[in-house]
Amino acid sequence: MKILDWYILKRYLVTFFFTLLILIPIAIAIDISEKIDKFLNHNLSFYQVVTEYYSHFTIYYANTFMPLALFIAVILFTSKLSNNTEIIAINNAKISFTRFLYPYFVGATLVTMMALLMNHFVVPNSSKERKKFENNYLKQQNYQDKYIKNFSLQLTDSTYIFIQNFDTKSNSGFNFTSELYDGLLLKSKLVANNITWKEQDSTFGLSTWKLRKIFPNKDSISKGNRLDTVFAFTPKDLIYKSALAQEMPSNELGTFIDLSKKRGIKNLNAYYVEYHKRTSLPIASYILTIIAVALAFRKKRGGTGLNLAMGIGIMFVYVFLMKIAEVLGAVAGVNSFLYVWLPNIIFGCLAIYLYVHARK
Repeated sequence: MKILDWYILKRYLVTFFFTLLILIPIAIAIDISEKIDKFLNHNLSFYQVVTEYYSHFTIYYANTFMPLALFIAVILFTSKLSNNTEIIAINNAKISFTRFLYPYFVGATLVTMMALLMNHFVVPNSSKERKKFENNYLKQQNYQDKYIKNFSLQLTDSTYIFIQNFDTKSNSGFNFTSELYDGLLLKSKLVANNITWKEQDSTFGLSTWKLRKIFPNKDSISKGNRLDTVFAFTPKDLIYKSALAQEMPSNELGTFIDLSKKRGIKNLNAYYVEYHKRTSLPIASYILTIIAVALAFRKKRGGTGLNLAMGIGIMFVYVFLMKIAEVLGAVAGVNSFLYVWLPNIIFGCLAIYLYVHARK
């Protein structure tokens, strides 16, 4: 790389991290103003709040603000290069717009690699700890999160279970049924009035149970008051909501999706949206970089302020489309992959148009 490339790359990364460091304290200050009373009501120490909550809060919002910080940073320092007539000198040196983008793409690659690592592994583990703190001190558990009603699950190709009501806090429920099939023929049926999860030995305790086995010429029925047994599921498998997807590293999330498909869960699009978003958002770094450079490449009347206003407007539209795409992608029966990548496709076309226009 030449001296000019190092100069631009250094400005790219320094401005990006500086912008990110400005946005994060603002988010923390707003969050503290909203939750300070809850911290005081629970007598939480400063050390506990920082280590158990705001350390993970910072990781989450640094990842969230990364595209915005990148876009604003590129517009700011490229506009400064243009206003200082440094880009005029670069053009006079016969350096093409494509060659001028080279250090930008190197910087975008570094940011993309960091974002991919955070999205797929760091942020999910951090979100799990942050939400654990929120559930313990900041939120009241929702009734729908605590109680699960009329839940059915396919454990294997031949085994199905049904639970009428299950309390995820006490890990107990009632009216449990397990059915074993051979093709379309019912081979056995186990019912119990109550079911309780025993985490220490990963077993289920059934009370007031009855097992019916079906043979060609007769049925066999056995019953009892207590039975400890093992099933291929845990209470966590009963909770299907997008919030859980945010707490799973990508390898665990992929395994969870595959297992859920085998178990006959109908709508997993909320999980697919989270899975695909972890890649699509970092890749947007390249698209946003091209758009930002193309906007700020030429000196305009109004200078940095005009470029920044245009950039924030474009970023607002991108975030708006991204949120709409996530909601639509979570609807059953649609192609979640296409919806998640749709904002990148639209803005990718805009980036190509601005790139071609800037080259002229």
